[in-house]
Amino acid sequence: MTPILIATRGSDLALAQANAVLAQCRHGFPDLAFELKIIKTTGDKLQTAAPAAGPAALPDRALFTKELEAALLQGQADLAVHSLKDLPTDLPAGLRLAGVAGDRADARDVLVYRIDNGLVPRMKISDFPPGLTVATGSIRRQTQLLALRPDFVVVPIRGNVPTRLQKLREQPETDATILAVAGLNRLGIRFAKTGLLRRNQASLQLAACIFEPPLMLPCVGQGAIGLEIRDDDQRMSEICGVLNDYPTFQCVAAERSFLHAMGGGCQTPIGAYASTDGSRLHLRAVAHLTKNVQRAEGRSVLSQAVALGEKVAARLRRQPS
Repeated sequence: MTPILIATRGSDLALAQANAVLAQCRHGFPDLAFELKIIKTTGDKLQTAAPAAGPAALPDRALFTKELEAALLQGQADLAVHSLKDLPTDLPAGLRLAGVAGDRADARDVLVYRIDNGLVPRMKISDFPPGLTVATGSIRRQTQLLALRPDFVVVPIRGNVPTRLQKLREQPETDATILAVAGLNRLGIRFAKTGLLRRNQASLQLAACIFEPPLMLPCVGQGAIGLEIRDDDQRMSEICGVLNDYPTFQCVAAERSFLHAMGGGCQTPIGAYASTDGSRLHLRAVAHLTKNVQRAEGRSVLSQAVALGEKVAARLRRQPS
């Protein structure tokens, strides 16, 4: 039997997500054969380069997806598994987002910091001293963080999650970094009641301060695993239909619609988060395209997710700069 090939990046996080999808596929379709196809992307290669200062030095997240999409278009893979936050809203002709794999993980961001120089576990964002040096490769995180604490110092960083944690532990000139809770959890890193991070029951000697969405809105699609296929692949469409979580898919559809309507990309300081309350969606959004931070929100029924994203974008654009 010819296996169905699932394309994925080779990072620890990407493999954790791809293996979760692989398990879902094998459980839902025991009569079919599935295999992972690991592809190294341009973005992965750039992760090892030393970051230069400034937003222009940050890699476009599309560089983490284009080789996987090329494999789909060339028939070398049947399904591409992405961290949905990395997938641009404009997909190549012939491809489509066919669903999200299961429930969305925790979409919040978290400030991970070393417990030294007076920093202790269970601190709130208002507790940190002025001049805290925070490393992040995200303009969205940087602008929202500085809106909360303009007295912080933000520096660039590259690398996957384990690399960033290692840099934080080994580089005393950096006090903290900002990561996605979902990524930490998928790597088996948990938040102890003490406020410390633990992996395999061992303390990482790092503490966490989680940002609730009103304080820092996450990246569009953060915490969701996207399933991308060829437009004309009916078999994969049916498989993804079984794997797909409809409420989560509508949430991310609203967020991606908002981002598309704003004309934004991955390096634009825009955040959005949609949640469900029964049959209704609530979308909150933030942008820092001018000197002022702009916020907007809206509500709709689940089936109007795309229209809701467009409506919230229009509301935000009408605000004075």
